[in-house]
Amino acid sequence: MNIAAIQTFLAVVRCRNLNRAAEQLNVTQSAVTARLDSLEQALGAQLLVRSRKGATLTKAGFAFLEQAEVIARTWDNARARANLPRGVTRLFSFVCDPGLWTGLGQRWIDGIRSAHPETAIEIWAGLARDAEAWLQSGMSDAALLPEPVIGAGIDHRDFARDRLILVTTAPDLPWQSHYIYVDYGPLFRAQHAEAWPTDETAALAFSTPDWALDHMRHAGGAAYLPERIVQQDIEAGRLHRVPDAVGFDRRLVLSWRRASADSFAFLQPSDPAETTGG
Repeated sequence: MNIAAIQTFLAVVRCRNLNRAAEQLNVTQSAVTARLDSLEQALGAQLLVRSRKGATLTKAGFAFLEQAEVIARTWDNARARANLPRGVTRLFSFVCDPGLWTGLGQRWIDGIRSAHPETAIEIWAGLARDAEAWLQSGMSDAALLPEPVIGAGIDHRDFARDRLILVTTAPDLPWQSHYIYVDYGPLFRAQHAEAWPTDETAALAFSTPDWALDHMRHAGGAAYLPERIVQQDIEAGRLHRVPDAVGFDRRLVLSWRRASADSFAFLQPSDPAETTGG
């Protein structure tokens, strides 16, 4: 199966239009059509309904989409490993939940770069479903998430505890009047509902704490945010802890491919008893 045909399929799915996909790939529309035809012929199924208005996925196309993304990522990963810079002998592929990068994943990766200059590092933003697929396929070596990745050939260990604290930009106002909800997942939702049982709903919600913090910096508000990303703002007087507000702790987990452990010793805990098998 031609990798260019799969990449073309993914481009058409993103653009929803053959012409725009051709422009993105820097090829002619006839080349895009030919690649799609060859891919559908190889699979024995129609993947896209193509018309002048655009292109939409068929049922078979939906079924193939996830595998196509895995194949394309695997190819990109293989190319990266085969074309390492001079002086670099290996590539470490790391998946990080977007909300765990600032002050946590970034700090860990900075330490690895300093201690292991022979290691090239690629970093991908991904949630649990993405990380599981990428670890299982071998596209990535490790993932930092709020929960472990469970599966054959995968180990995990507790990485850190994230302390969520309630902060506000307006300490003289009731924080409920300008509250912003940040969704950290099912466990946080349950803990939040128990701590603040109310029928009121926040008028603004984010799925990533960095976005919520950025919004608060220019528009104000109050929210539960990780202490690691707000400490400097608190010290500078831009944010204020809400007195007597309950805080929440959440478990953060590093999961990795067992096959990667021999190449990247920093994945292993100092105490082997801390490792949990998949």
